[in-house]
Amino acid sequence: MSTQQSTGTDEGRRRHYGVFYGIDPLPGGDEPGARPLLAVLGNCQAESLRITTTTTADGTSPVDSVRVPPVHELEASDIPHLHRLLPHLDVLAAQPVRDDYRGLPLGTSQVRAHLREDARLVTLPVLRDPSAYPFQALVRGAAGDPPVVPYHDLRTLAQAAGLTGGPQTLAADELAEAYRTIAREGLAELARRQSVSSTLRADDVVAETLGEGWTINHPGNTVLVALGERLREAIGLPAPGADPGRVLLRSVRTPLREDVVEALGLPHEPRADWLVGGEVVADDEVREAQARWYAEHPEMVSAGVERHGERMRLLGWR
Repeated sequence: MSTQQSTGTDEGRRRHYGVFYGIDPLPGGDEPGARPLLAVLGNCQAESLRITTTTTADGTSPVDSVRVPPVHELEASDIPHLHRLLPHLDVLAAQPVRDDYRGLPLGTSQVRAHLREDARLVTLPVLRDPSAYPFQALVRGAAGDPPVVPYHDLRTLAQAAGLTGGPQTLAADELAEAYRTIAREGLAELARRQSVSSTLRADDVVAETLGEGWTINHPGNTVLVALGERLREAIGLPAPGADPGRVLLRSVRTPLREDVVEALGLPHEPRADWLVGGEVVADDEVREAQARWYAEHPEMVSAGVERHGERMRLLGWR
């Protein structure tokens, strides 16, 4: 990429997050009756949760808000901008982040230290659920994300690892039960993490809307609207939520298997292809590209099998 293109992209990003970078003024003001100022800090879900928290059934918002880059995009040069913003906030809604995340002071406790004493910190869950997509997984490593889509497929991973067996060796009822077990365990893990981090609750809504989400970590609007409503309740500004009028977190849509739909009783039609940035991409194309990538990054194969070995055993690999 040329320097001119990089500069243009950077300037576009700064404009998109204009308040965060001090280009645009803070919304509201210090006048009596000003609405509380809110920011949401977290992963790719954070901006969607900011939108649903500020969207209510009567078309008004009880809070002003600031758009903040997701934590995995923040760089060292962004920290002064974050520290400048935090003392102005009345409410910070944050997903749990460990101290010194990516070598930066972005941990929840580290960020809390820069809030005013009278500001509220509300912790939000990291929404992740494999129920509708039992073969989809996240694997972190130095090689980054696999090509085409930032998700791993356990079928491709198992092939790269030379594992035997697999779902084709299971009877139909055994595979259906494996899908249901993965769904139960995924919801239980979400509930566990909510309890450990004392977050707002979302597992009940996730359980009621299986298959509405687009990937394992991109829930559908129903979950996001419900969590936005619970955030308003938590800060003492209850108001019925409303759909923002557009589909959030739909940059990637995962294929939905017919046998998963049947096993979980999902009210959705199966689909064979991916949708990536609005373009249809065949599942075979994704798997072939990622198989080549695994050959170049065998360490990611080992990391994936180690992280997701138990789920792979449920699905018949050995």
